[in-house]
Amino acid sequence: MEVLMEGNQSVIPTFILLRFSEYPELQVPFFLVSFSVYVVTVVGNLGMIIIIKINSKLHMIMYFSLSHLSFVDFCFSAVVTPKLLENLIVEDRTISFSGCIVQFCFACLFGVAETFMLAAMAYDHFLAVCSPLLYAPAMSPKRCALLVPGSYSWGVVCSMTLTYFLLALSYCKSSTINNFICDHSVIVSVSCSDPYISQMFCSIIAIFNESSSLVIILMSYVFIFITVMRMPSASACWKTFSTCTSHLTAISIFHGTILFLYCIPNPKTSWLTVKVTSVFYTIVIPMLNPLIYSLRNKEVKNTFTRLVFTKSLCHAT
Repeated sequence: MEVLMEGNQSVIPTFILLRFSEYPELQVPFFLVSFSVYVVTVVGNLGMIIIIKINSKLHMIMYFSLSHLSFVDFCFSAVVTPKLLENLIVEDRTISFSGCIVQFCFACLFGVAETFMLAAMAYDHFLAVCSPLLYAPAMSPKRCALLVPGSYSWGVVCSMTLTYFLLALSYCKSSTINNFICDHSVIVSVSCSDPYISQMFCSIIAIFNESSSLVIILMSYVFIFITVMRMPSASACWKTFSTCTSHLTAISIFHGTILFLYCIPNPKTSWLTVKVTSVFYTIVIPMLNPLIYSLRNKEVKNTFTRLVFTKSLCHAT
C-alpha cells in the first residue's frame, strides 16, 4: 500500500462512510428495518443448513449445494450488515483502511462464490432433468468436491487479485466514501493515484464471472426447457418446471442486480441509486434466498414443521 506523506511521516488512511446521511430522518427507521432483515437472514440461512443436516432425505447433491449457498449468504451478510448497523447508531462513522480492505476482500470472495454456486446448481438441474440415468455418475461426490470448493477457490483468486491492486494505489489521510459498504468502485474513487489498472481488472473479472456463469445457466435451462416440452405428460411437465422455479427466481434477482450495479456502467447513475442497489444486493438478497427455497420446497417445510412441533411438545411437557 502506498500512502501520502505529511511532513516526514507516512499516514495510514482512514475512511468515513457516508451511508444515507443525506436523509437523517430515515436513520432510525433504516436501522430497524436493516436489523430485522439481518435477523431473518441469520435465522433463515442457519435454519436451512440445520434442516438439510438433520433430514436424511435431504442428503442429496442439490441440497448439498443449497446448504453451501445458505452458508455463503450468511457469511456475506455477516461481513456487511453489522458495520452498517453500527454506523447507523453511532456518531463515529470512520472505518480504518485495513478494515475497509478486509470487508471488500471477504465480500468479493463470497459474492463470486455465490455466482458460481448458482451456476453449479443450474448444471445439477440440467443433469437431473435431461440425463437422469447419467446423473449419479456425473454428479458423484468427487465431482461435487470439485464444483463447490471450486466456487470458493475462484472467489479467493478474484478477491486476492482485486485486493492486491487496491493495495497498490495511494490514498490520502482521510477520505469520504459515499456509500455504506467498502465496494471496489467507491474505494478507487477516493484514491489519490490513477486507478485505471485496478478498474480494468475489476471490469475484466466481473464480465468474465457474469458471462461464464450466465452461459452455464442459460444453456442448462435451454436444454431443460427443450426436454420438458417433449414430455408427454402435462403433470410431469408442470412438476419439473415447479422444481426449477425457485432456482430461476434466485438467479434472476441476483444476476439482475449484479448486472445493473457492475456490468452496465452508466455515468448518469446517481450515488443514491448505487447505494439503494447495494442495499438490495448485500442485505436483501441473502435474506430472500432461504425464503425462496423453503417456501417452495415441500420437504424443507415438512422438516421445519416437525422441528418446531417437536420443540413445542418438549417445552409443553
